[in-house]
Amino acid sequence: MPDSTPRTFDDVTAVEPSGPTGFVADLDPLWTVAGNPNGGYLQAVMARAAVARSPHGQVLAASTHFLRAPRPGRVDLAVELLREGRTASQVRVRLSQQDAIRAESVFSLGDLPAVDGATQWASGHLPEPGLPFPDCPRFLPPRELFPVELLYQVEVHLEPDSLSFANGQPRGIGELRGWLGLPGGQPFDPLSLLLAADVFPPATFDLEFTGWVPTMELSTYIRAVPSPGPVQVIMKANVIQGGRVDETCTIRDGLGRIVAQSHQLANIRLASGGAS
Repeated sequence: MPDSTPRTFDDVTAVEPSGPTGFVADLDPLWTVAGNPNGGYLQAVMARAAVARSPHGQVLAASTHFLRAPRPGRVDLAVELLREGRTASQVRVRLSQQDAIRAESVFSLGDLPAVDGATQWASGHLPEPGLPFPDCPRFLPPRELFPVELLYQVEVHLEPDSLSFANGQPRGIGELRGWLGLPGGQPFDPLSLLLAADVFPPATFDLEFTGWVPTMELSTYIRAVPSPGPVQVIMKANVIQGGRVDETCTIRDGLGRIVAQSHQLANIRLASGGAS
């Protein structure tokens, strides 16, 4: 087992130039789910390479297709500037390992509103904020029951009701709520919000406790630079059909503002054979 001392988000997502348009990164073996690097973590690594290549320094949107899971260790990042505009640019990043493409992302980059930027309009169907941070215990199950090393690096705090699945009594509403903190109390930024959008346990655990739920595609929208401190995360499953599930994630900062949203499609295998 490698040293389990948490490394900072900046350290584990660092990239180094490897040519005129390429970068390399070293995927940390502890930022994994059942030995596979977390999807939000991979998206953040790829985003760091995109930012390094773009004239604009903040991620506005990201869309990543996961072709096959890479292993911890060195990966190559091929970066292509698709368009450079006055207020935004688009960049494609391909993550490869052993000469095989493992994931491909397209990023839109630009400038985000400051921390005091107000929301101009929001749908009434958005989830309401949940319990405050002090009311949400940290979710840190035994490794032998839940082999997710990532939980020992980042701090996932779940609302007591959301922890029902851990006691073998999922509520059946397909939703998990809580808070997320980075190692060492590092404040969130647009890149680490990409991690926050895909780091919680699957919302389907509130329906049925299953094994790994691998993401096929992940789209993340960054709305604003968050205030310092942990962020509140609400994961909700929408539809399970044909062995796949789509989930929506809403992220608020400590001021209650929505700072990021994500939507993903993942594979799932239910023992019950499906859901209605």
